[in-house]
Amino acid sequence: MPVMHQAVKAYLANQRQGNAATKTRRYVVGGNQKPWKQKGTGRARAGSTRAPHWRGGGTVFGPIPRSYAQYVPRQVRALARKSALNARARENAIFVIDRFDYDAPKTSRLKALDRSPRRRASRRCSILTDGAKPNVFLSGRNLPTVHVMPYSDVSTYHILWSDVVLIEASAIGHDAGADRRERGPSAAVARQDARREAATAAARKPRRRRPRRRLPRRKAARRSSQARREDRRPQEGGREEAGGQEGRCQEEGK
Repeated sequence: MPVMHQAVKAYLANQRQGNAATKTRRYVVGGNQKPWKQKGTGRARAGSTRAPHWRGGGTVFGPIPRSYAQYVPRQVRALARKSALNARARENAIFVIDRFDYDAPKTSRLKALDRSPRRRASRRCSILTDGAKPNVFLSGRNLPTVHVMPYSDVSTYHILWSDVVLIEASAIGHDAGADRRERGPSAAVARQDARREAATAAARKPRRRRPRRRLPRRKAARRSSQARREDRRPQEGGREEAGGQEGRCQEEGK
């Protein structure tokens, strides 16, 4: 499945609340009493007025509250967003703005960004700022064809939804002048640099080798029974001689 299609489908599915519900015959109020007796009326037997084939009865296999959430891996989401940005870049629909710095919310300032008044009503635009900027967000909140959000929060759906994408220069690490140099890189760029440095340091750090586990030496092969007998012979003879000497000493003492 193409990554952009997968990302957009998952985004739209995650927007669903999934709270549709119907009542089965067990949840419909009433129907506890048997409408008529089992035999003798000539009518079909019935046990409840809340059966599915009765008017006002329960629903069979109806929807129940559930979650429509879909999970897309982070790498796939990043690839889909890059692909969407590349698609808009090939259409020359991406513009980099030096800075969005509004002292107060002003909708007319965002309207002035589109220089073609004839297409303003149908031209959908996404404005991506460097971090959260409440004044810019409030300026475009009343415009149905404008979405204002931080660059880090943009999704594949928002990029493909918009006809024009306006990106703040500091959000993608571009130099926007002397003021930009004074402020330094954006938080997103600083985090990326820190991650690269940490990865480089981890790659350069020598790995600590574990000491080799010494295996126990193999026990000497068991000697044959004949060799053990030969070893025992001199020991037994020595014991007999020692016993004879002790007996002689006792006789002499007597």
